[in-house]
Amino acid sequence: MTRITTASLSLNTERNLQAAMTRLASIQNKAGTQQEIGRPSDDPAGTANAMAVRAEQRQNEQFSRNVQDANGWLSTTDNALTTATDLLQQARDLAVKGANDGALTPQAKEALALELDQLHDALLSTANTKFMGRHVFAGTSNGSTAVDTENGAYAFSGTSGVERRIGQNSTVRVDANGADVFGQGATSVFQLVKDIAMNLRDGTNISSRIGDIDERLQDVLGAQAAIGASHASVLAADGALLSDAVSLEARRSGIEDIDLGSVILELKTQEVAYQAALSAAARTLQPSLMDFLR
Repeated sequence: MTRITTASLSLNTERNLQAAMTRLASIQNKAGTQQEIGRPSDDPAGTANAMAVRAEQRQNEQFSRNVQDANGWLSTTDNALTTATDLLQQARDLAVKGANDGALTPQAKEALALELDQLHDALLSTANTKFMGRHVFAGTSNGSTAVDTENGAYAFSGTSGVERRIGQNSTVRVDANGADVFGQGATSVFQLVKDIAMNLRDGTNISSRIGDIDERLQDVLGAQAAIGASHASVLAADGALLSDAVSLEARRSGIEDIDLGSVILELKTQEVAYQAALSAAARTLQPSLMDFLR
């Protein structure tokens, strides 16, 4: 028969009380922090899963920022192309009026030419449209203007496109190639409008110029259609990223956050267990010989 000494009984009682207190402290910590995992050692596998989910969340947040930036670029570019379309349509209307040589006096032609001069300047301003300090028709160029008019060449300063990554395997171009939209040099829309104004002043018939304006107008409309398609992709990506954000947060919460109702119930259970352990210890540890010798 194994002999149970007072010392061993006290040691076992202390060990049991300490274990009950540890369990109570652990559940109290969960209730206080409302986190299932207080430190990696609590749940190594859960910690690894939580880290993976948080990495996906950070990536999702970056894609969302890219989408917002892309949306700004595309909206600005689309508005600029809409303005360019309106200006070219006005130039076409003026060209149609100016083509009627017999009904126009030199003063009337000069008035039309002055309007065309204003449209020329407005088109140049539109071609130099900026978003966040960057030209939307100059690609990755950081020049002071998108189109160089120093030598009257109307040369765009950049051609490589600006892209934004809006998904794991998805990128979208957010600008438009100025040379494709407005043309360059002698074939640019700027030179075309300028030449029409000059022809009106020198009496040259401008009937053939109407078709030239129509060609440039089609180029602008084509670019706007491409921008519209890119914008649709960005808006679709925005919706998908929002859905992913909700899903990822649900996954993270399932791993890291506690079920408050269950934790409170367990806390009460551990409190009762600890009180019972204290009561049992008080009954189990009998007075020692020293207590009788007092």
